[in-house]
Amino acid sequence: MKAVGLYKYLPIDHPESLLDLEVEEPRAAGRDLLVEVKAVSVNPVDTKRRAPKDIVEKTPKILGWDAAGVVKAAGPDCRLFKPGDAVYYAGSVIRQGSNSQFQLVDERIVGRKPANLGFAQAAAMPLTTLTAWELMFERMGISRSGAHAGRSLLILGGAGGVGSVAIQLAKNLAKLRVTASASRAESIAWCRQLGADEIVDHAKPIEGEFDYVLCISATDPYWPSFPRITKPQGKIGLIVRTLKPVDLQILHDKSIAVHLEGMFTRSTFQTPDMEAQHALLDDTAGLIEAGVVKCTLRENLGAINAANLRRAHRLLEDGHVVGKLVLEGWGA
Repeated sequence: MKAVGLYKYLPIDHPESLLDLEVEEPRAAGRDLLVEVKAVSVNPVDTKRRAPKDIVEKTPKILGWDAAGVVKAAGPDCRLFKPGDAVYYAGSVIRQGSNSQFQLVDERIVGRKPANLGFAQAAAMPLTTLTAWELMFERMGISRSGAHAGRSLLILGGAGGVGSVAIQLAKNLAKLRVTASASRAESIAWCRQLGADEIVDHAKPIEGEFDYVLCISATDPYWPSFPRITKPQGKIGLIVRTLKPVDLQILHDKSIAVHLEGMFTRSTFQTPDMEAQHALLDDTAGLIEAGVVKCTLRENLGAINAANLRRAHRLLEDGHVVGKLVLEGWGA
């Protein structure tokens, strides 16, 4: 089967940073589904996993953690899906990724594809939706039924993939007052289109205090400002690791809580509640079909191949992507 992978971890402009490959098609066992991948999207996790380091793989490493496709085969222990079902999912970082024609994925982290989305649109949604949902509703304890309606939320990095979903969940489910950070005309317009009440320029000092702060971009630059922009007893949600030690004491006087979200925690550690991600993606499919959540696909870069994936990685590394980048099909 066709796949895109790597043996060496190289800068994205190197022609061997991502390669077109032919690899053996895997077989489904246990609770695994064998999915025929129709479309994939690209996330910062892809570029971070591919980043240069002194490792050479003996067998090709396949990246990719967002996909939509059709179940070709199901392991004998599967009970949620059957061959022919259309699905979408983010997968697991401890297994081969979605940049292959066929992929094995545990059914407990797979959802049914929203009926009103094509495969390219569906592939844009899983990872970012899981991340935003788990961070806001499970880690930070924000009510998704509106019990905290009217409270203030600041999203640092509102126009990116996770921010684009977080704006919608915060407005349409939690009923919060949402302020999103954006600096370019394109990203400002995108955040407003998704429902943000206010926009702040993250290149300038941020004014005011917020009940909740979601830091979707690099954490380190914002850490010193968290005590100033977070209300007493407020909550901060982080998805990006700090690059250096941080001082928790600066949050102490206001009793500010910090919540960390690792979207792959459940699949990596096979937690007892792993199937929650299946339910979450199914719930999201219903929200998308009802028009409560809009697809965040912004650009389809064409067929799934090494050249187009290198382009997607390069765009993400440049840091100006709005919404999601998707690739579809296995043509040249």
